[in-house]
Amino acid sequence: MPQRADILLVDDEEALCTAAEKILAKEGYRVTSVNTAADGLAKFERDGADLLITDLMLPDLEGIQVLKRAKELRPTVEVIIITGHATVEKAVEAMRLGAYDFIEKPLDRTALVKTVSKAIEKQRLSEENRQLREELSQHRGEDALIGNSEGMVAVKKLIRQIAATDVSVLVQGESGSGKEVASDVLHNLSLRRDKPIVKISCAAIPETLLESELFGYERGAFTGAAGSKPGKFELADGGTLFLDEIAEMSPQLQAKLLRVLQDGQFQRLGSTKDIHVDVRVISATHVNIHEAIAEKKFREDLYYRLNVVSLTLPPLRQRTEDIPLLVEHFLRKYAVRMRKDVRVVAPAAMEQLLSHTWPGNVRELENAMQRAIAVAPGDTIQSFQLVLLPPGSATDQSLGPSVTIPIGLPMAEAEDRIINAALTHCGGDKEKAAKLLGISSRTLYRRFSKPAS
Repeated sequence: MPQRADILLVDDEEALCTAAEKILAKEGYRVTSVNTAADGLAKFERDGADLLITDLMLPDLEGIQVLKRAKELRPTVEVIIITGHATVEKAVEAMRLGAYDFIEKPLDRTALVKTVSKAIEKQRLSEENRQLREELSQHRGEDALIGNSEGMVAVKKLIRQIAATDVSVLVQGESGSGKEVASDVLHNLSLRRDKPIVKISCAAIPETLLESELFGYERGAFTGAAGSKPGKFELADGGTLFLDEIAEMSPQLQAKLLRVLQDGQFQRLGSTKDIHVDVRVISATHVNIHEAIAEKKFREDLYYRLNVVSLTLPPLRQRTEDIPLLVEHFLRKYAVRMRKDVRVVAPAAMEQLLSHTWPGNVRELENAMQRAIAVAPGDTIQSFQLVLLPPGSATDQSLGPSVTIPIGLPMAEAEDRIINAALTHCGGDKEKAAKLLGISSRTLYRRFSKPAS
């Protein structure tokens, strides 16, 4: 069977490259060869490869340097070194630095095919293991609820107490406070953890479609129903159904949901057959559910079915002592994903994070950290790299006073006002001001070198 793997070969001997390409192509590999380290690294950085084969002695760079740079660009890549008899010792050194193996010149067909096959297999196993670890990391345990504040300790304690039961849970809290994370933890600590947790947002799906999404439908149930489809309740059978933004559900659908919670059965749209399911329901809302009941927007009897246990997540502004832990978590998470060497937050930046009111809660902090990590040029996040915009405000309070731009002001003058405000905020530091404005320092310097009009 064809191997269907991409191999990049770097060697300055044309005859060797031609022979290796023919041998490996017959085995089903896709092979690209180049003759210099510079071309090889440029190609690898641009297109990647499953396996890199490089000569130890190249005209412009040693193979060991190619190995090091390739591993920096893509740590999971496997590298095979080609060496002559006189450089076997260096090839062994290359293996200590991460090379998979080495093969000696002149190339032996059997040895080449065998070594490449094993290296590709190792690379694929490593990738499968990485994907498995990533999948497992999504199965959130209690440690996914980050924080040691009094409020978070209470939340974790309650989750431990109720996780193994089948009671319905209503998770309440402001947007971005972690309601979905809490539902994941509840499921993964429950006896249903080997079954799926199925999620649906009652606010994200139009009312006309939500019923069919929840309960499924039979062929011909409505225009466009070309076949039958199971709903979320069926898909969650034996597991957990997470109903996000439950207060957005229409009264008619609330009545049908109540019947399912009472009887454990329902009918697909267009069917008269009862379907029985065993589902634990976790629901969530950011609105004041008692006000919704008082305003007749939410059924009181459904509320009592859903709210056997109430779990309330505190907003981030009430647990600021957890911010350093969350910041550390997001640093580790996104620095790795972005392949950035960002490791710390400067004291001034941390103070800024601690003093912010966080109307968007943990989700807002996560977004702020993602952006800061992306734009940070070194290993430290500085305060001017943080953009914290309270919803509904035209003033970025992290950047200082707002800039007023009257309607009709010429564009050049408006830009001058913005640049001058940024320079004032950054203490006259043009490099910082340029980063703050998202422009190059060259552009800013060029702007200030223009003669006054």
